[in-house]
Amino acid sequence: MRLGAAVFLVSASLLTLAPSGPPALPERMADTGGGTQLITAQASRTSSTTGTLTWWDRRDGRWVKTGSSAARFGAKGLVEGGSRRQGTNTTPTGLYDLPYAFGIKAAPRGTKAPYRRVHQNSWWCQDNDSRAYNRWTEPRAADCRAAESEHLISYGTRYAYALVIGFNYERPVRGRGAGIFLHVNGRGATAGCVSVPRDAMQRILDWADPARRPHIAIGTASGPTSIVRY
Repeated sequence: MRLGAAVFLVSASLLTLAPSGPPALPERMADTGGGTQLITAQASRTSSTTGTLTWWDRRDGRWVKTGSSAARFGAKGLVEGGSRRQGTNTTPTGLYDLPYAFGIKAAPRGTKAPYRRVHQNSWWCQDNDSRAYNRWTEPRAADCRAAESEHLISYGTRYAYALVIGFNYERPVRGRGAGIFLHVNGRGATAGCVSVPRDAMQRILDWADPARRPHIAIGTASGPTSIVRY
C-alpha cells in the first residue's frame, strides 16, 4: 500500500471515531424516567419566564431530537419542586411523569395518551382542605371551594389542549401546589405551568405514547436546579 493511501485511511478512521458534537441533553441527565420518550423544558436561570421545550425519542441506544418550541414558565420564574409553595407563580423544577391529557377541544388526531374532555362542570381542585386536592373533580367536590379551584372550561385557549404534569400528584403534599400542566400559551407567563404555542401542543399530543413512558424534565441551564441533575 502506498504511503499516501495509508495516511488517507488513518485520517478517515480518526474522523469516524471523532465525536460529532456535544452529547444530546438527555445523555447528560442523571435520570430520564426510564422510558424512550422525554420532554425537556429548560430556562437559562431561575428568574427566567421563557425558555425552550424539546421532545426526544430514544432510538438505537441514543436520544434523538424530534421537535422543539419556545416555552413559557411561571411569572416568578422557576424553583426546586421539593421546596415549592402554592400560589407563588413559580414553575417547579424536577423530573415528572405525564399521567394523562385533557382539553376543551377534542383530542388532536393521533393522540395516544388517555384524553379527558373538559365539560362545563369540570374543575381542578386546589383547595388544601379538600380530599380532592390536586385532582380533577367533575362536578366540583362538595368540600372543594370554587375560589380555591380552577374551573377548567373558563381557561379557553390555554386549556384547549394540555398534559397533566405529575408534580405533587401521586401523593399530594398540601401547600406545595396543584394544577401544574403543559398547555397552550396564554397572553404571557404562566401561574406555574409550562406553556407552548398551540401547534406545538398539538404535535406533542400526536407524538406522546404512554407505551413509551414519556416524562418531562424541567430545569435551568446550570446551578442547583440544572436540568442535568434530574
